[in-house]
Amino acid sequence: MVEGLIGKKIGMTRTFDEEGNVVPVTVIKAGPCTVIQKKSKEKDGYSSIQLGFVEEKGLKRPTRPQVGHFEKSGLPPTKVLKEFRFDEQREIKEGDQFFVDIFEVGEKVHIVGTSKGKGFAGVVKRWGFRGGKASHGSMFHRRPGSVGASAFPSRVVKGKKLPGHMGSERVTVRNLTVVQADKDNNLLVVKGAIPGAPGGYLLIKKADFLFGPPKPVEVKPEKPKAEQPKADEAKAEQPRPEKPEPEQPEQALKPEQSKPEEPKRAKAKHKQAEPGQPEDEKPEKAEKTVQPEPEQLKPEEPQSEPGSHRPESAQEKEKE
Repeated sequence: MVEGLIGKKIGMTRTFDEEGNVVPVTVIKAGPCTVIQKKSKEKDGYSSIQLGFVEEKGLKRPTRPQVGHFEKSGLPPTKVLKEFRFDEQREIKEGDQFFVDIFEVGEKVHIVGTSKGKGFAGVVKRWGFRGGKASHGSMFHRRPGSVGASAFPSRVVKGKKLPGHMGSERVTVRNLTVVQADKDNNLLVVKGAIPGAPGGYLLIKKADFLFGPPKPVEVKPEKPKAEQPKADEAKAEQPRPEKPEPEQPEQALKPEQSKPEEPKRAKAKHKQAEPGQPEDEKPEKAEKTVQPEPEQLKPEEPQSEPGSHRPESAQEKEKE
């Protein structure tokens, strides 16, 4: 398959879509185009095919080199020759022809043409400058104004928007939709406007054309396959850090250690309750607590009559 064809602009018209809306379209005479030369990487350093746009009137006065160049294809010299990319998987030979049927309805195409020439134009028409006042003697109506730099760099910088030749440039309009492809009449109808005047030559290229066999794309799914086991290994490594699980029993032991503390506190409570209990219920440790009782007897000594000492002193006086 070929990337595109050479065409000639016929003019603009309009059509109606299914809903009845008006659609502006451009009619192009595309093809037939004949393969004049096939270039290869071995000889020319790149691969492409050279197409010639076949017209009713060919080149009037071809030169001898041109005649020899066209003899291989068996066609008379043509006015326009352009190179296009092609699918290397298919066999294409010199002399093969391509028609409008390579394009399908609804397909997107890029169209390259030469815009209309408008001669010398000022800044207002060429660049859309506003200009100055039109009255009161301003003397500044459609001029560009001051454009140079003062002392440095003392020149006009390149790229300034100034008066000059307008139009007659190579223009590319992208993503135009194919409305109709008539192989019998070699006509291609495209939605929208196209650069150039009627009768101008155009290059019509497919927007989604793939150059060469893009089979290295099959390698891409293999890379994620190699990456998936890595992710699985990482997942397998995650359960390994189960070692901190023995820490959980340690944490469980802590509350167990706190449990023996509770009986100690309970023992202290029992000790406090022991003095009020009868002797039969007191434990052995309670006997130790009974030992300080003789100390408590000391204050019992004066339990004797408080006046017992005084009579002793009175008896001594009587003896004297």
